[in-house]
Amino acid sequence: MKKALTHQTFLLFTCSMLLVACGKIGSNNANSTNNPTATTNAVNAIPIGIAFAQTSNVALLGQEGTDGVKIAEKYFNNKGGINGRPIKLIYQDTGSDEVGAINAFQTLINKDKVVGIVGPTLSQQAFSADPVAERNQVPVIGASNTAKGIPEIGDYVARVSSSVAVVAPYSVKAALKQNPQIKRVAVFYAQNDAFNKSETEIFQKTVTNLGLDLVTVQKFQTTDTDFQAQASDAINLKPDLVIISGLAVDGGNLVKQLRELGYKGIIVGGNGFNTSHIFSVCRALCDGVIVAQAYSPIYASEINTAFRKAYLEQYHREPPQVSAQAFAALQVYVEALQSLDKKTNINKLRLPQLRTELNKELLTKKFQTPLGEIAFTPVGDVIQKEFYVAQLKMESNGVNGKFSFLNIK
Repeated sequence: MKKALTHQTFLLFTCSMLLVACGKIGSNNANSTNNPTATTNAVNAIPIGIAFAQTSNVALLGQEGTDGVKIAEKYFNNKGGINGRPIKLIYQDTGSDEVGAINAFQTLINKDKVVGIVGPTLSQQAFSADPVAERNQVPVIGASNTAKGIPEIGDYVARVSSSVAVVAPYSVKAALKQNPQIKRVAVFYAQNDAFNKSETEIFQKTVTNLGLDLVTVQKFQTTDTDFQAQASDAINLKPDLVIISGLAVDGGNLVKQLRELGYKGIIVGGNGFNTSHIFSVCRALCDGVIVAQAYSPIYASEINTAFRKAYLEQYHREPPQVSAQAFAALQVYVEALQSLDKKTNINKLRLPQLRTELNKELLTKKFQTPLGEIAFTPVGDVIQKEFYVAQLKMESNGVNGKFSFLNIK
C-alpha cells in the first residue's frame, strides 16, 4: 500500500512540475510547417511571433518582411541569442484582410505562446489585429505599418516603420527639385486600404502647402487591374506631376497604363512602391518613378553592413526597405530581451510578466539598426533620423532595375 501511495505521489509531483513548466516561456508547440527557420534547440528557444502575409495579393510585401526576420534570426542566434539562449520565430499567415491578421495574432498569443509579435503586413490589418495584442498585453512591433494612429492603438503597440506623415513629403520636394516648373498635380490612391488613405491625405496636404494646384483626385482599389478611365481623366487635365498611393501590383500597373496613354511627366510613388517586386509589374515604364524611403543599403554602420552582406548572399539583390525594417523589429526584441535578462533572469518570469517587462524595456532603449539609430516615443512611435529619396532606374532589358538614391540634402 505504501509503495502504491509513493508511486501516486511521484505521478502527482511530475504532473505539477509539468504544469508549472507550461506557464513559463520555452514551451513551444508550433510545428515546422509554421516555422520555416526553426532552430535545433527549439525546446529552450524563446518564441517570437511573425505575422506577415504569405498568401494573397500582398504576399510579395509579406515575403520581404519574412526575408528580413529570417536573416535577423540567424544573425542574432549566431551571436549567442539572448545571453546564450536562442530565439525561435513562429510564423502565421495574415493574408491580406483583417480577419486573417486577427486569426494569426490569436494563434500566436494563445497557442504558440510567443513573447511578442512582429507584424502585421498592412496598416489596415493593424487597426484590427493590434487591439487583440493590446487586450492580451502582448508586445507588437509593426515593421511595415505607417498609417496615422497605429502606435496610439495601445500601450503594447509600437512600430519601427516611420509615419507616412514624416516620410512622404520628401518625395514631392525631390520632384520639385528635378522640375521647379511643376504646378499642376494629379493624385491617385487606393480607397480600400487604410494606409493608402492615410498617405494620400499627407500627399494632398503637402501639395497644397507647397502652393501647387491639385487638379484631380482619382480613386481605385488595390485589386483593380484596369485604370484606363482614371488615367485618361487625369491626363486630360494636363498634370505636371502624378502622385500614386497604392501597393506594388496595382500601383505598378497604374504607372504602366499612365505611360502607355502618353503621360510624360514625373511620377511619385508612395511607400507601397518600396519593393523591387514593382520592377516586374511596370518593367521599363517604371523608370524615373520617385519614392521616399526610410532605408538605404549604403548607410554606413556595422549592423547595416552585416545585414546587407547577408541579404546579398542569400537573395542576390539589394535589401528593400521592408526587409530592413523587419530585421530592425526583431533586433529590438532581441536587444530588449538581452537587457532585461541582465536585470532580471527572464527564465524565472512567467509568460504574462515577461511580456509586460519586455514591453517596458523596449520603449526605454536606443537601438543601432540598419535603419540608423532608432528609439521610441512614450506611445511607441519610432524616432528615426535618416531618410532618403530614390528614383527607379531600369536596365536596358526593361526587366531588372534598382533604387538609385538622390541627393536631398
